[in-house]
Amino acid sequence: MASTRAAIRYAKAILEIAQAKGAADAVNADMLVVEKTLSNNAELRTFIANPTTKVEVKESVLLELFANTHAVTKSLFHLLFENKRFELLHTIAVRYNELHAILNGVETAKVTTAIPMDAALEAKVLQKIATFSDKKITIENTVDPDIIGGFILRIGDKQYNASIANRLQVLKRELSN
Repeated sequence: MASTRAAIRYAKAILEIAQAKGAADAVNADMLVVEKTLSNNAELRTFIANPTTKVEVKESVLLELFANTHAVTKSLFHLLFENKRFELLHTIAVRYNELHAILNGVETAKVTTAIPMDAALEAKVLQKIATFSDKKITIENTVDPDIIGGFILRIGDKQYNASIANRLQVLKRELSN
């Protein structure tokens, strides 16, 4: 919990610095790359979280790995080096992306389907969401075969469950009463 709060503080500070330098979008792109890289590479996450690895080594590896990033992003790496808080990097990247999206009025719709969505279905979902949301929407598709068919849509704290599994569960409750 405390590390999450610290990550949010770092993300807010980096966003303020990036905005002041007119680089919020560039740093957001960097944070997307950092988040994706750390999510897909367990070995790198273990390396960063390892308390026996010297922070100088961690900083040099990150600077080499993310050599094409903006100066503000590199300054984050140095700040984490100074404070010995490299284990927060993944959470900071996620929080930065969330804060940047909020700042730009972008909201993420999480759509769970039994099979991957194609472009036509994604366009229909975006069109439907536009009828009740005035924000820019991005879709994050999760595949879960357990829902059998249909979809589950989550936007913010709202959820609409139109899955076959949910309908079967409702029917089961009705028949058991």
